[in-house]
Amino acid sequence: MKQVHVLNGPNLNLLGTREPETYGRETLADIEARLTAKGKAQGVEVIFRQSNHEGDLVDWIQEAGRAGIPIILNAGALTHTSIALPDAIRGSQAVCIEVHLTNVHARESYRHHSYISAAARGVILGFGSLSYDLALQALLS
Repeated sequence: MKQVHVLNGPNLNLLGTREPETYGRETLADIEARLTAKGKAQGVEVIFRQSNHEGDLVDWIQEAGRAGIPIILNAGALTHTSIALPDAIRGSQAVCIEVHLTNVHARESYRHHSYISAAARGVILGFGSLSYDLALQALLS
């Protein structure tokens, strides 16, 4: 069965309770359940992972990239600080869609720059949890 890995960075384990006026009330488990069902309907296994540690994300990106498994990546705050994540994407030749729940360009100026975008196949942001669905749709098209 074909796979898609959905990798989530720091603090995304707090979705549903962390600043719900900004990030919504849906939990990461809710998003995982929905995408898993959508993937299964298309014959695709969706593997969800979340870590608050940059090194875990680097390892998972490399693992997926070397195996030819596409990635949906919400790196959270590491989007704006990590050089290691785009290096892992490029180095492992991972196909990656970068996602964000919010429109980062309508927020604080430090969120306007993404180190990941230049290494990603595409970027989807600002649609709440639907950003994940749109990324999955893009990868399956």
